Amino acid sequence: MFKDRFNPKKLGTLFGFGCVAVFLLLFLPSFFVVVDAGEIGVYSLFGKVTEEPLYPGFRFKVPFAKVAKMSTRTQDYTMTSIEEDSEYLTSTSGANDAIETRAKDGARVWLDITVLYHLNAENGPEIYKELGTDYVEKLVRPLIRSSIRGVAANYTVTEIYSSKRDEIQIKIFEQMEKDLLDRGITLEEVLLRKVNLSQTLSDSIENKLAAEQNVEKAKLEADRKRIDAQGQKDAQETISKSLTSKYLYYLYIQNLKDNPSTIYVPIDPDNGMPLFKEVE
Repeated sequence: MFKDRFNPKKLGTLFGFGCVAVFLLLFLPSFFVVVDAGEIGVYSLFGKVTEEPLYPGFRFKVPFAKVAKMSTRTQDYTMTSIEEDSEYLTSTSGANDAIETRAKDGARVWLDITVLYHLNAENGPEIYKELGTDYVEKLVRPLIRSSIRGVAANYTVTEIYSSKRDEIQIKIFEQMEKDLLDRGITLEEVLLRKVNLSQTLSDSIENKLAAEQNVEKAKLEADRKRIDAQGQKDAQETISKSLTSKYLYYLYIQNLKDNPSTIYVPIDPDNGMPLFKEVE
C-alpha cells in the first residue's frame, strides 16, 4: 500500500505536469500580445521593424519579438506659460513654454497654443522606425514652433493681439496640417489660447485700440445726428406741403370737438368757420 502511494512512475508524471505548468506560466505570455482598442502594435524582431502594424485584438508573436504600442486616439499637446497646463513644463520644471516669436514689425510675442492630433495607424511602423515612441517631442513639438513662427512673421503685433487672431489661427492650422500629414499624423484642431506681450507694449496697444474705438463711436454718433437732422428736414417739408386750408379746418375741428371748455365763435359769416391763410 505504501509502495503504491509513492509509485515512482506517478511521481514522474506529476513532476512532468508540474514542469509543463511552470513553463506555460513563465513563457506562454511571450507567445502572444493583446493590442487594446485605440492603439496599434509595432512588431520588431532583432531590430527589424515590420511594415504592417498590429491592429487591436489578440495577436500571436515570436517569443523574442518586441511589440511597441502606440496610441491612435485623439491627443492634445499644449505649449503655454501656465505650468499645470503645459506638457513640457510639468516634466521639465521650466519657466515658460509659450512660443516666442517675432511679429512682422519686429515686436516680440508669446503665444499659448493647444494642438489636437492623432497618429495614423498605417504610418505607425515608419514613425517608430525613425523616431521611436517619443515622436511627440521629436516631431510634433518642433513642427508647432516652426509653423507658428512662419505664420506670425506675416502679421503686425496689433493684428496678432486683436484684429486677426482668428485668421492667424486658421493659417497656423493649414501650415501644420500639411507638415504633420506628410509625416503620418492627422491634425484635428489648433487652438490659439492666448497672446502675451510685454506690459509696455500691451498697454500701448490697448490705448491705441481704445482711441480707435472712441473715434469710431464719435463717427457713428455724428452719422446718427446727421440722419436725424435730415429726417426732421424731410418731415417739415412734407408737413408744409400738406398744410392746406381744408386740412387746417379738419385739425381745428378734431381738437375742438372733445374739449368741453371750448367756446365756438363764428368768424366767417358764410360758413361759420375760422379763416385760414394758405400756407406756402
